[in-house]
Amino acid sequence: MYEKISRLLMYGDLTEESILYKLGRAIDSVESGDYNKREITREINAISKELLMLATDYGFDDNLWHNYIAFYIITNENPFSLVTEKTDVKPGSVNHLVENDFKILKELFDYDFSALESELGIQSFSVFTNYSAVQKNQQMYNRNVSEKVRNLSKALENAKDEKEFFTVITDFYKAFGVGMFGLNKAFRLEETTNNDIKFVPINNMDEVVLDDLIGYEYQKQQLIANTESFVQGKKANNVLLFGDSGTGKSTSIKAIVNQYYDQGLRMIEIYKHQFIYLSKIIASIKNRNYKYIIYMDDLSFEEHEIEYKFLKAVIEGGVETKPDNILIYATSNRRHLIKETWNDRNDQTNTDDRHHSDTVEEKMSLVHRFGVTISYSKPMQKEYIDIVIGLAKRAGITMPEEELIAKAKIWELEQGGLSGRTAQQFINHIAGTQ
Repeated sequence: MYEKISRLLMYGDLTEESILYKLGRAIDSVESGDYNKREITREINAISKELLMLATDYGFDDNLWHNYIAFYIITNENPFSLVTEKTDVKPGSVNHLVENDFKILKELFDYDFSALESELGIQSFSVFTNYSAVQKNQQMYNRNVSEKVRNLSKALENAKDEKEFFTVITDFYKAFGVGMFGLNKAFRLEETTNNDIKFVPINNMDEVVLDDLIGYEYQKQQLIANTESFVQGKKANNVLLFGDSGTGKSTSIKAIVNQYYDQGLRMIEIYKHQFIYLSKIIASIKNRNYKYIIYMDDLSFEEHEIEYKFLKAVIEGGVETKPDNILIYATSNRRHLIKETWNDRNDQTNTDDRHHSDTVEEKMSLVHRFGVTISYSKPMQKEYIDIVIGLAKRAGITMPEEELIAKAKIWELEQGGLSGRTAQQFINHIAGTQ
């Protein structure tokens, strides 16, 4: 097996710690007869445990070996896979090289472990190739990744030869893309020890949709119109959602990503202290075949904070033009984002600032760089009650409506005022006590 793995070209960038690399070396040792049975059994058991842990993390099922090979193929970002996600496969020398890789990968995919098990007296691979996973909460793994891997695995099982194998995989790349951006819908940034960044998938993002947000129809339509233009490759604007706390701003962003994920929309969430990496983020994603929303939640700046300057430069006005596949969506409780003081409004008290009006204008200019600003105001009491009633129906709460309304009003007075969040918290309370 290792000899075949070593002949992989485009898909051959395996580390010594990878499951495929270690298993290939172990199997070759057994087939050559040059091995210690106890040591090689322990090694293969350790590899089997890694495979099982991967299957648990991603919710694999049925044939874990097939799932693993499919997962390896669709997460391998190489020149061929990256080009294939953006354009149709065209005849060329690279196709011949890749077809040779796929011939090897198909041989690995179809590998018969029975001789190895018989030689060592183990049964782990018989179990893994006919695996029945324990039912798990979907928040324990990424359902989007799991479904795609398992579906591709089944399709590859039906491929008669390497040419069909090639077609199945390239069709997958064209439909879903490759690597973590092809499989996941949302990411956060993680700073590495060498002052760099990496994208980390968010596996448990709420499966909320826009219809879950009761009311705010005009606001949702504005967000939908802008996002649809964006995913269709038309001109679109950066968006600022501002207004009272708990009114559904963040929920709207998550819902819009869920709604347009299948059309290539992805989201990268960053925090204020990470704005210094904005240029690196854009450089990493500008040539990918996806539309990216860089998402900034609860955006605001105190008077002494200067991170907003990084944001201003990226949104508009920097030397490098922001790519067409990137927009910035932000939420804030502040309309103007940067805290103002009374001194900002009084020229006479700002004796140290000879160009006071320019300073004020700089603070105000950030919000003007969002082409669309959408206001989410606190609901009136009638709207709050409508939200409560709608959420109660969805939750299956059968309490008489008059009693529900009376309790919702008391809850609102005691727990923080009129908002969609307060309504949801009230429904959670009622559902938990029934």
